Amino acid sequence: MTTKIAVSLPDEQVKAAKRAVAGGAAASVSALVSAALADKLRHDDLATVVADLLAAHGRPSEADYAWARESLGL
Repeated sequence: MTTKIAVSLPDEQVKAAKRAVAGGAAASVSALVSAALADKLRHDDLATVVADLLAAHGRPSEADYAWARESLGL
């Protein structure tokens, strides 16, 4: 289900959204805004998880970072 709403955006954002649609980067302005909102919500959820982990366990040690770099081949 979808719900139609009205939002106000700065002129430059509207122009950029229309350019994205014209360039094929998005099917419509609505689709672009929906994807951007979904990304923002995922980011906020991840930020909450990270904050909870830091609160529970503290910051990773240098040994933790070294392990992660080695495991990722960096």
